[in-house]
Order: sequence, then C-alpha cells, then structure tokens
Amino acid sequence: MALAIASVPILTGEASDRFDLMMEESEKRRGSIDFSKQIEQARDILSKADFREFK
Repeated sequence: MALAIASVPILTGEASDRFDLMMEESEKRRGSIDFSKQIEQARDILSKADFREFK
C-alpha cells in the first residue's frame, strides 16, 4: 500500500514577510563570530602533535 505524498507548506502573507525579515537579519549577522582564539588553540595542539601541514 502506497503512502500519500504530503504537500509542502508555503508561507503567505504576514508570516512570509516576518520570515523574510528574520532571514535578512540573520544573513547580516553571519560571520560575525570571532573564532581567532579557537584557531590559535588548534594551531597550538597541532604544533605539539608535529602536524606540519596545518597553516
């Protein structure tokens, strides 16, 4: 017995506008996190492990 394919919900009206606004705000914040401390820690770990290919 086959299962029916469910339809994909589509945002309309105010929900669609709110989603677009939230998406634009999220895209503006993208890449704003500073990972320099974590990168430095990873470099220290890899240098102690004598991993020469990491730059």
